[in-house]
Amino acid sequence: MDGVEVEGATGVGARTVPAGEGDWEREPHPSDSLRTFGAVVQALREHAGLSRTEFATLVRFSKHTVASVELGRRMPDEAFVERGEEATGNTGALRRSARHLTRGEAGLAAWFRRWARLEREAVSLCTYECRLVPGLLQSEGYARAVFEGTIPLRTDGELEALLAARMERQAMMRERPRVPFSFIVEEHVFRRRFGDEQAMRGLLDYVLERSAARNVTLQVVPLEGGLHPCLDGPVQLLETPEGRRLGYSEGQETGRLISDAKQVSVLCQRYETLRSQALGPMESRDLLERLRGEL
Repeated sequence: MDGVEVEGATGVGARTVPAGEGDWEREPHPSDSLRTFGAVVQALREHAGLSRTEFATLVRFSKHTVASVELGRRMPDEAFVERGEEATGNTGALRRSARHLTRGEAGLAAWFRRWARLEREAVSLCTYECRLVPGLLQSEGYARAVFEGTIPLRTDGELEALLAARMERQAMMRERPRVPFSFIVEEHVFRRRFGDEQAMRGLLDYVLERSAARNVTLQVVPLEGGLHPCLDGPVQLLETPEGRRLGYSEGQETGRLISDAKQVSVLCQRYETLRSQALGPMESRDLLERLRGEL
């Protein structure tokens, strides 16, 4: 769902792939600031004579979370930093190190970060979604509801980091008015209820506002539209400044950047076929306005 982070949900370990073409699909390296902070945590923990399990008990986080922080894969929240300080002698090193953490990719799942970087440089972006409103079109209320419903549950700090990352990612649509953004979304996605009527209206208003820009095209696949070529699941496609086309697909606890030219070509053909079967942009806006009026 664009890396829930559901556009990435919890992150997975890096896969080993051959050099060359596989570099496009390899998990991204953690940011230098996260790796440095993780190394400081590990050094202080070991200096204090604590195992990861013992340290985890003291900071009241799981051993897995401690390992993720130490390996630079996870942004620590304030509680982790403060309890870590207490557990390692209150040296002040963790608090000072935490000030320099880069939060630009906090809230993005590991497998989605590479795609998120490519998005920022793409000369075009296409998205088909059949599960959730695409992340780039989500209202703040909708995004918060999505994050609050994920499992495992998130702390308040984690929820805010996820929400901040989602809203920050959306900024590229405003900042890049010459880049075409195309969305094809199933009608039932907009009919799925969340919150009260006001929240639903807020979502539809937000989608209508975001999709009104000249560089944004939104098409809805109506309920009566029948079967179509993209039924294998959500997909995103982009073109790089060098003219290379890449794809991204996501499922339960995983995401995959697709660089093989033949595979991407098939996905592009499916998307273009569905584009011809979905409602046109004006008809799609009319449908969303009718859905809003039904609330």
